[in-house]
Amino acid sequence: MTSSIRAILPRPRRTAALGTVLLAAAGLGACGGAGAAKPDSASAATPAAITVGPENVTVVTQDSIQSGPAISGSLQPERQATIRAEATGTVTATLAEAGQRVAAGAVLARVETTGLTDAVLSARTAVSSARLAYETAQRNAERNERLLAAGAIAERDVEAARTQASAAASQLATAQAQLANAQRQLSNTTARAPFSGVVGLRSVSTGDVVNVGAAMYTVVDPSSMQLEASLPADELSQVRVGAPVRFTVNGYPGRTFAGKVTRVAPIADPVTKQVRIIAALPNSGNALVGGLFAEGRVSSEARSALVVPAAAIDQRGTTPVVVRVRGGKVEHVNVELGLRDEATERVEIRTGAQAGDTLLLGQAQAISAGTPIRVSAPSDQPTRGASTTAPATAPATVPAPR
Repeated sequence: MTSSIRAILPRPRRTAALGTVLLAAAGLGACGGAGAAKPDSASAATPAAITVGPENVTVVTQDSIQSGPAISGSLQPERQATIRAEATGTVTATLAEAGQRVAAGAVLARVETTGLTDAVLSARTAVSSARLAYETAQRNAERNERLLAAGAIAERDVEAARTQASAAASQLATAQAQLANAQRQLSNTTARAPFSGVVGLRSVSTGDVVNVGAAMYTVVDPSSMQLEASLPADELSQVRVGAPVRFTVNGYPGRTFAGKVTRVAPIADPVTKQVRIIAALPNSGNALVGGLFAEGRVSSEARSALVVPAAAIDQRGTTPVVVRVRGGKVEHVNVELGLRDEATERVEIRTGAQAGDTLLLGQAQAISAGTPIRVSAPSDQPTRGASTTAPATAPATVPAPR
């Protein structure tokens, strides 16, 4: 039994020795591991580059910008006329249709002339008789003047001849007035175009019975249109007669038209506090049609300047700031703003940026100054080189938002 105890005694010593070796190895491993995990001081000082999409990038450009109040309204021909019946009767003929071009004085329609033609003939005959009587009385008065000079007749005979000549002149004038009235009534049975233009509307047909004042035709001159619009009274200071107006019209997508303010109402609407303005619009080629809805703006001031989207400006502080990418890193720059174009949501930058500078938009503006940044290529571009560092000298190469 003693020998068995001795045989077992060496095991604890071997186990202790092995434990000592493992502890030593663990200590060496710990020392070696600490040395391997020690970070590089240069890597710790440089933050990792952040990648942003092209939709978060814009470029400062030199472009035209303008400011002024927005307006909207309807287009109307600057010159239009409604031709109304001037005689009562049945329409015997309509000679023009809607959309037809007519010259000034062209006959559009006729109304029956029953009795009016006879009245003209009678009045013309009365004028001829009155003229003959006047000429006879005038010759008789002149003859008596000569006889009086020769002492052949008395003064009273000359006075009587003069009176007869004067009465004949009055009768002639009355007959001429009656003829003119009859002719006018006859001409009222014919509806004519007051100026050259296009028939906009025909309101009668052959056989209709019309009374005096009934609308028959509408004629418009499409060579010049006008925009009738209203704007708030507090924006009236930005509008003046002669100010240019640019606008779009429904039905003409992608086209912009130009005109100028011709009239500004002197009184604001007491309910809406809106002021009515009229803008004349040349309509060469008769492209525009009356009655269409138009919207645009009055250009109170315009010039060429450095322009960026309004979203690129951070105005939460006391001074406007843009987030610029230069040398592949982010920097925050104070800027001075100028005109603001509300229609296109663009802003003029007077100082603090240059044409071609790359600016960040949206959530990318929250990136801290000094952070390296990369701009990924658009999804429709080849994937090779899709992530590039923003250049320091040529920011225009950064893909612009689409």
